[in-house]
Amino acid sequence: MNRRGFILAALIAAAACAILFLMNRPPICTCGRVELWHGALDSGNSQHIADWYSLSHVIHGFLFYAGTRWLLPRRPQGARLAVAVAVESAWEILENSPLIIDRYRTATIALGYSGDSILNSMSDIGMMAIGFLFAARAPVRMTIGLGIALELLALAVIRDNLTLNVLMLTFPVDAVREWQAAL
Repeated sequence: MNRRGFILAALIAAAACAILFLMNRPPICTCGRVELWHGALDSGNSQHIADWYSLSHVIHGFLFYAGTRWLLPRRPQGARLAVAVAVESAWEILENSPLIIDRYRTATIALGYSGDSILNSMSDIGMMAIGFLFAARAPVRMTIGLGIALELLALAVIRDNLTLNVLMLTFPVDAVREWQAAL
């Protein structure tokens, strides 16, 4: 039943929240505030509900929809969403591990990165789900166009996006790091 998949997705997100709590991640920004949007590139990044990196999580949803549609074509949408939430939740847990936090600090321009607040991680999972559900309903061309537009918007505003984030985490390029730091 499709509804079971949506319930499972919510339970997976709740489990990720509990794991992040057990990892001693701060529930909200240590500044004591909760902001709906934090557009500055400073220590408030990844601490509030949404920031420029939220766009990348929407794109995760587009990609996870395409991937689950291809790998699990006969499964109901709710089950595929649960798989996507599981993958995104696993990333949020890994992203907040010392291994990845240190990698961000050494390989990217995020020198002061200290990981996400639990609120931000849950928002990132929600942003991915929004992207997934959008891709499930929108024409493929529209989803691809929006994904490209979101990548270009983030690139223009913060000199970073999902593509550069993956590149810099896996194969850092000094020229890219220098260009990003010039902002």
